[in-house]
Amino acid sequence: VSPGNCWAFKGHQGQVVIRLPARVHLTAVTVQHISKEVSPSGTVISAPRDIAVFVSLCWALLAGNWPRGKAGVDADGEEETLLGTFTYNVAKEVIQTFPLKNAPLPRAFSYIKLLVKSNWGNPVYTCIYRVQVHGKMA
Repeated sequence: VSPGNCWAFKGHQGQVVIRLPARVHLTAVTVQHISKEVSPSGTVISAPRDIAVFVSLCWALLAGNWPRGKAGVDADGEEETLLGTFTYNVAKEVIQTFPLKNAPLPRAFSYIKLLVKSNWGNPVYTCIYRVQVHGKMA
């Protein structure tokens, strides 16, 4: 991970849906940003702050990757299921792992959505350097 080599999006809020290489029973998510020490500006205000993680069966259906005959909504009728909310703390280690609620999930997923609700003060953009998804492959 090097300064500037990130996925940057405009503003302090954004989201990304990530296709996993296999179906996974999810347990945790890791987020990484650079440290103040290596930042050219000496700050890390572009780091994500408040983050939510979601899964959905519908994403797989839209991509044509879900077996035929399966319902297009989760068991509770929701299109998305919230797996957890957490805060990336720039005062802690640059690599932070967050356990997901009800993990491991009984159902395996191929897609995960990371919703960044806020950053640490940069009004122009937010940077995500690395996201890792943890769990057991189905």
